[in-house]
Amino acid sequence: MLNSGALAIGTIAAAGLGFVYWWLAAQLFPPEVIGKASALLSVMGLVGLLGEGGLGTLLVGEIVRHPGRERGLVAAAACVGVALAVGLALSFVFGHAYLDSSIGPIGGWFEGVAFVLGCALTVLGILADQAFVGNLRSTDRMIRQVLFSTSKLMLIAGAAAAGCTSSAAVLLTWVAGLLASFVGVDLLTRGGGRHLVGPPDFQLLHILRRKVVDHYALDVALQAPSVIMPYLVLILLSPTTNAAFVSLWMLISMASSIPAAMATVLFPVVRACPKQSRHDVLVSVAASLLFSLVCAVVVFTFSQQMLAVFNPAYPEIAGSSLRFLGFSLLGSTLKFHACTLARLGDRMRKASRWFALGGLLELCLVIAGAKLDGLQGLVLGWTIAVSIEGACAALILGFAMKLDSAAGPVHEESTTSPLQP
Repeated sequence: MLNSGALAIGTIAAAGLGFVYWWLAAQLFPPEVIGKASALLSVMGLVGLLGEGGLGTLLVGEIVRHPGRERGLVAAAACVGVALAVGLALSFVFGHAYLDSSIGPIGGWFEGVAFVLGCALTVLGILADQAFVGNLRSTDRMIRQVLFSTSKLMLIAGAAAAGCTSSAAVLLTWVAGLLASFVGVDLLTRGGGRHLVGPPDFQLLHILRRKVVDHYALDVALQAPSVIMPYLVLILLSPTTNAAFVSLWMLISMASSIPAAMATVLFPVVRACPKQSRHDVLVSVAASLLFSLVCAVVVFTFSQQMLAVFNPAYPEIAGSSLRFLGFSLLGSTLKFHACTLARLGDRMRKASRWFALGGLLELCLVIAGAKLDGLQGLVLGWTIAVSIEGACAALILGFAMKLDSAAGPVHEESTTSPLQP
């Protein structure tokens, strides 16, 4: 109970402080700076997603199963994850330098070095948080999340007060916040961070490698397109346009975390009580769709007022182009639940291929929409693509519910999930 409470508090606090961070940044920094910085941070998030490599999932499930070797497992996972992140970050930096793009987010070698360091620290943060959870120390994870959010908030206010209003300054607040969170959690827990790691146990990591590949492929296919969206807006349109886009995109992302959490909770709930699986899935889908619809209507009606909260210039920059963005939540909600269905049926690898095709559709329609009609075309392209995926996910969910209903009493004595084929 304590661990669950700490997880919830940490997540809510990080989301709230993150909102304040971007609100303050929008107030104190020019739109072009916010556009470039947010694009670079979105690439950092993608590198973190790819560099994590499913190792975090591994740590959550396997640490307690290997008493005496958990510190070596954490250290080995951290070594592999950081090495992969640094390699991906360097590839991006050198690729950017080779292309010599004048609209890219990296302005020079100093910003490039900060980006690579930030990618390494991002993956390290993800793995540390998951290791805390795996060790049933979610309070330590909560402390690190709050320290990170608080530190970067104070740093961005300090940077603006000192007159440092470049995209590099925003990036440095993020990187310095990550460093401060690691140092702070170690001090506040009296060495709790250092006690997580020991000599790397690569042999154990190698033995366990196959356990996370399928989950990792599904997570990347599902999340990568949305993570990289701010960077695409920067490249396809402009830094100024991206500043306005990111403000509302962040709110949409925060709203999507609710149906995503509800879908995630279904996984252990259905496994624990398979007899009620049909009812649980229907309730989760219905509640999530209702929440998403309310959010979509609010965004459609008040998109410009919401943009004005961040910066008075943003409504003029975006116009009414973002008003349909909230309706993508409906498709995302159905995708999240289809993803849970795949995990319940142990069909992650097959599902990841379909989600990858869906991600490709999203990227194609976003690019085509931006070329045809600027920001409004990009938003419509994204919303249409996600809605198509959501419709397909709804058919899959409906078919699964029909099969479950038709099975009837057979599942009354079953010890496995009725959604599992």
